[in-house]
Amino acid sequence: MARIADLLRAGPTRSFEFFPPKNDEMERQLDKTVAELALLGPSFVSVTYGALGSTRDRTRDVVIRINGEQTFPCMAHLTCVGHTRADIADLLDLYADAGVENILALGGDPPADGSDPGGEYEYALELVETVRAHRGGFSVGVAAHPELHPRSPDRPSDRRRLAEKLEVADFAVTQFFFEADDYLRMIDDLDALGCRKPVVPGIMPILTVAGVKRMAAMNGSVIPAPLLARIEDVADDADAVLEIGIDAATELSRTLIDSGAPGLHLYALNRPTSVRRIYRNLGLASPD
Repeated sequence: MARIADLLRAGPTRSFEFFPPKNDEMERQLDKTVAELALLGPSFVSVTYGALGSTRDRTRDVVIRINGEQTFPCMAHLTCVGHTRADIADLLDLYADAGVENILALGGDPPADGSDPGGEYEYALELVETVRAHRGGFSVGVAAHPELHPRSPDRPSDRRRLAEKLEVADFAVTQFFFEADDYLRMIDDLDALGCRKPVVPGIMPILTVAGVKRMAAMNGSVIPAPLLARIEDVADDADAVLEIGIDAATELSRTLIDSGAPGLHLYALNRPTSVRRIYRNLGLASPD
């Protein structure tokens, strides 16, 4: 069983997300992390895709290698901004031929300077349809934003657009968030639209204050004021920040499990410690 749609039907799933390494040292760190987290028996893992395809080759190589070496499937993130249909077709051909069966189809971020990225796609839904029509028979996921997509004009249109994507796709994985109510409200909104495809919550353990603030600003995620105050109070103590991040992610994960979420997708950030501790706290792994 390697298609994520099938894994979710048998669920709940447990999964991790990695990013492609930029150099040999980072590649060794990723390999170490994958090896350690493989011992936790994930349902699947995924590898992100840089803005405008900036990590295209590295993402492709890492996905194909993990997918071939591990007993669990590796899902490739794929964005359409700045890409032609021929670009996408070539990459999908490579994945299909290598035995990769799962694609997370994303719109991607436009250039920060507002320039035209080029390419032949405007919306993620178009990419979903391209992937769905490919001979590879991929299981297709899309992104969901519990706190709304940063470029959405309002909640109703955001939820309608997500429901339209899920009508064609098999499942969604969310952007990271810190309040369970944001996820649960999104599920209620989708249910009201008649959309009941599985939406897997994405959980990001806090590793550093600067890092989480930067990523939250980029993605439109709100760090709750009490949590932000706690980590800022100990910003110079890396171990204390890590502990707070693990505790917050554990609490959020436990609430989501108890609420019936179809899985948990942990942003590993290419480091194993937080994920292993969260698993242990949740009783998903034996103590060290």
